[in-house]
Amino acid sequence: MPSITAKGFTKIVSFLKEGAGVTTTRAHVHYVVTENGIVDLFGKNLKQRAKALIEIAHPDYQETLEKEAFKRFENLV
Repeated sequence: MPSITAKGFTKIVSFLKEGAGVTTTRAHVHYVVTENGIVDLFGKNLKQRAKALIEIAHPDYQETLEKEAFKRFENLV
């Protein structure tokens, strides 16, 4: 998938909007691919998943996503 929308917004976000529909559980998603790379999420905890997804997010949004992840997890090691 492209890492940004046609309007330039990131598709990799820290939280879904309230009321957003989810049809696939996180346990069912193993691979995510963008033009910036591929990640295997299988068996990773939430912190590890966040770090992996940030790595394939659009470069313009990676710093913001890292800050949001840091706030949620206290660190992102």
